[in-house]
Amino acid sequence: MSMVAIESMASLSTDVFYDILRRLDGPSLAAAACACATFCSISREERLWENVCSSMWPSTNREDVKSLISLIGGFRKFYADCFLLIVNKEVTEYQWNGYLENPEEWTEAEYYGDTVELESISPLDFVSIVDIRYKDKTICSKVLWGIPNANGSNSWFHNCPFRIDLLNYAARDDDSESEVTLSVSDGLPPITSMEKERKDGKLWKELRDGLRLSWIVVNRKVKQAANLASWSPLGGQRHWPTDKDFMIRFGSVLPAKDILPCQVVECILIMKFRVVNTEGEGVETTLKLTELSMQLEDMEGAHVNGRNSLLILKEALSCRRSKNYSEVLESCHLYSKVQSELKEEKMRNESRIDRLCILSGIAAFVTFWYYIL
Repeated sequence: MSMVAIESMASLSTDVFYDILRRLDGPSLAAAACACATFCSISREERLWENVCSSMWPSTNREDVKSLISLIGGFRKFYADCFLLIVNKEVTEYQWNGYLENPEEWTEAEYYGDTVELESISPLDFVSIVDIRYKDKTICSKVLWGIPNANGSNSWFHNCPFRIDLLNYAARDDDSESEVTLSVSDGLPPITSMEKERKDGKLWKELRDGLRLSWIVVNRKVKQAANLASWSPLGGQRHWPTDKDFMIRFGSVLPAKDILPCQVVECILIMKFRVVNTEGEGVETTLKLTELSMQLEDMEGAHVNGRNSLLILKEALSCRRSKNYSEVLESCHLYSKVQSELKEEKMRNESRIDRLCILSGIAAFVTFWYYIL
């Protein structure tokens, strides 16, 4: 029976096999390539991986993005680089005591990074390819060429906090500049009033469970790419001062070895939605995307400047990755745990210093009156 099956497969044309494989998603296509020599040969076809990428990241359908992907190695390599998410389990290996004790004694090289290496990095080499999905439906695709406000080596960008607000900058190059909205027709639950939402939190739960973010950074010069998002949200909250704003946080932990004393930083991707309509007569519940941004923060929660951010982004494109999402979450939770311990240790040190100052003041006061009397 097995020989008959093999002969039957051999009698099928390559076109039939191609038609079968083009219907698979990325993981299934990669698995099929390991099944037999014929599938392995056909799976090398760039067109198959182009279909996979366009299905997962609709922004790759743009002609300029297709040219970029071809330049850095093709769709097969692009998928292999960006389907896996960044994992950093080396957080606890670093010694934080040196980072805490004398930050004022850091040298300029420690604080600002390697200036020589920085000269080989151009902000124009970086491209952001961003896609947002809600319940498997793409609601937003943006592409940003270069890093805004980073022109010239002496730009203020190098010494100011690094931040990219995609909605402010990407519209210049996008084909569509229309607002990004979510409504009941997209799968949102109808909300009759914010008072009711505050009690049951149904809308917030639907947003947290349904939203997916992919923020791919490509460096054209080194021909590398990586997805800096966590795909699913890491957390979020209603954004003060109103109950109509929802903030959802994505991100990853990036290596900063030999760049910053803290050795690792957090890439924070923020997405904010605002309730613009609640359910009423002839009106359906509608949310509007008001912010989509990236920033880097060190262990103390301080924003990383533009100079160091360029170095960190370049290093992030070659760091360890995994397809196991639980590993990604573990990496982010480990960072949060160490960050909390760092803050607690700093508070204890400050408390000890405060007590020492108080005791010293009391001793000086008693000594003064002792000699006076």
